[in-house]
Amino acid sequence: MAVLLDTAALARRDRYEAFRAAMAEASGATCVELETGTHGVVGRMELAELGEARVFTARSTGITMHRAERTARAASPEAVAIAVHGDGVGRLQLGERRRLVHTGDLMVVDVTRPFDFAWSGWGSSVSLQVPIARLGLPLEVVQRASSRLPSSPLHGIVSRYLVELTRDAERLSASTAAPQLGEASTQLVRALLSGAADDGSRDPEVLDQTLATQIRAYVHQHLRDPGLDADQVAGALAVSRRQLFRACAGAGFSLEQHVIAQRLAGARSELASAPVHRPISQVARSWGFKDTTHFIRRFRAAYGVLPRDWRAQALAEAR
Repeated sequence: MAVLLDTAALARRDRYEAFRAAMAEASGATCVELETGTHGVVGRMELAELGEARVFTARSTGITMHRAERTARAASPEAVAIAVHGDGVGRLQLGERRRLVHTGDLMVVDVTRPFDFAWSGWGSSVSLQVPIARLGLPLEVVQRASSRLPSSPLHGIVSRYLVELTRDAERLSASTAAPQLGEASTQLVRALLSGAADDGSRDPEVLDQTLATQIRAYVHQHLRDPGLDADQVAGALAVSRRQLFRACAGAGFSLEQHVIAQRLAGARSELASAPVHRPISQVARSWGFKDTTHFIRRFRAAYGVLPRDWRAQALAEAR
């Protein structure tokens, strides 16, 4: 992930103002105050881009953020962010509603409404920022959903997904699949907000569509893992194999074939750019294929050419 600000790189006297200004810009707060302990202000902000979506992380000593009602009324947001709280216990107030925010809890960051948010001591937060135009939801739906997220059946799924996404955000943002992953993430947020706005309705069709989106996203993240299979995906997403296969069937794809197709596409792209001395068997293994013969057979069936011939053709075209 790209480092937006790290106080370790700043002189102690400059940390307060630099971090305060950066957090105000990132959060939309009109007032930011920071705790200054023995070591002063300590914090780090990072950003990774997934197509039109962005993953933002912040870790710091105590912080208080406030957005004034007058400023909020005049706001016209370009993006909406879903944040998952990490370390520490946060205190959130939206209008008259106050609540404590614990590790794993989700929040909607909506700059069109006044808010107060704070944590003391060491704390952290991760947010997924998606363009409101891509989200495809009226602003009133987003606002209605913001106070109902904890009751949504998708709350735990989205929370775990954002944490997992952040762990590998740097590699994922550099991948050719980053735009597709950003779109899948946006649709997952859309499903969360739509369900929360409807009082957490457990419509099986909506949940299956959401699960299918998350399955594709998880596969993208773990494509190179040779152990990736239905049991691993189901366990990671906390669903049964039956739910998993039902969601895939409803979305019109086979999990096994989807994994193979995505791995083949990744290997094909790498063969066109990898050094010619790198063995094809090594490329195959790096994309989760344990058997080189099986990889060659599937590659030829998919693309009508052997891997070695495809690499030679790509090399000739590059020259």
